[in-house]
Amino acid sequence: MADYEVKKSDNKQFTLFNNDTGKSYQIPVIEGKEGPDVLDIRKLYEETGLFTFDPRFTSTASCESGITYIDGNKGILRHRGYDIHDLASKSDFLEVCYLLLHGELPSPEDKQKFNNVIRNHTMLHEQLVYLYRGFRRDAHPMAIMVGVVGALSAFYHDSTDFSDLKQRMIACHRLIAKIPTIGAMAYKYSIGQPFVYPRNDLSYAENFLYMTFSVPSEDFKISPKIVKAMDRFFMLHADHEQNASTSTVRLAGSSGANPFACIAAGIASLWGPAHGGANEAVIKMLEEIGDVSNIQTFIDKAKDKNDPFRLMGFGHRVYKNYDPRAKVMQKTCHELLDHLGLKNDPKLAIAMELEKIALEDEYFIEKKLYPNVDFYSGIVMKAMGFPMEMFTVLFAVGRTVGWVSQWDEMIEDKSQRIGRPRQLYVGNPGRDYQDISSR
Repeated sequence: MADYEVKKSDNKQFTLFNNDTGKSYQIPVIEGKEGPDVLDIRKLYEETGLFTFDPRFTSTASCESGITYIDGNKGILRHRGYDIHDLASKSDFLEVCYLLLHGELPSPEDKQKFNNVIRNHTMLHEQLVYLYRGFRRDAHPMAIMVGVVGALSAFYHDSTDFSDLKQRMIACHRLIAKIPTIGAMAYKYSIGQPFVYPRNDLSYAENFLYMTFSVPSEDFKISPKIVKAMDRFFMLHADHEQNASTSTVRLAGSSGANPFACIAAGIASLWGPAHGGANEAVIKMLEEIGDVSNIQTFIDKAKDKNDPFRLMGFGHRVYKNYDPRAKVMQKTCHELLDHLGLKNDPKLAIAMELEKIALEDEYFIEKKLYPNVDFYSGIVMKAMGFPMEMFTVLFAVGRTVGWVSQWDEMIEDKSQRIGRPRQLYVGNPGRDYQDISSR
């Protein structure tokens, strides 16, 4: 287990009372380091014959974890105890990767060693490269990502004893190192350009941009400010507690599945428009608005309860205050737009005016509909030249370290068993089969 303590309180218990039978049941309370305590209902069915009903698991703690802490009411996001603002301003993505995997910030020597391991494992097996040719040219890059990441399990048989920490780390390092290469190749394949192989002399973010945007016919030149924005994007998306894709990775991993298959499952979950596709929805909304002069019309539509139109990129289902990642990405967004001279780009001009209104309009302030990280990240990615189809791929590249860290933590948990949610059955009761001649 990680270096945190979860304990059962002797002083806190809940009593569940059955009005029909008059029987009562004591439910233990488990205390974490921060955040809500939890009711330990693991023996509820055994003792009462009842399940709990929580369809979206929004009131259910599915695991113990010491990786990421979120307080949505206070707008707090911490990785291993470190505030996201401190990490974003003082650290870099690979250092955050080390932190998520190992629980502590690296020493200078450990950081150098970790960086070298990641930089020297970015290439794909050449036979795996041929796999891309099996996809249609117009395939969505996320469809390619799901297939190719899953296929990694067919190429790496040397580290499959996941009870061994060393072998687990090898698998984690391979995924962190190779996912940018896989994503960049998915993009190159979709536009018909030749693959660009990684370079060990470039940083993580710079290498991804090089593989994505460079061409053999000319030297690759990219602004350090763009590299910094890319690195910060990855950092802000590194982990976000038990969201849909992370829970998918954990559930798949609970069966003992290969980690490459588990991450492929996480990518598939992330692909959904309600999850990783939110930043893509922001750009589509800007296209729908069309011009700055139309903004007020759409603001009025958003305020109208009877109108189905929604402003994308505002508010967050976890953060009831300001999204702490948005504060960092907002600064990055404005710096990048100034650097690239894109403040007057029509779509980006719409975005900036929407931001101004949302931060000043009493309706948005009252309902706490602040711009979230997806709002700014969509703008940043468009400004860097990524097509919308690549937005979720970038999310997956950044989130891979969170997925593998959560997977590794789950494997370490000796109490872990295969996930098996239950249900409230609402179908037909038992029926007798009728022969087809009598139906």
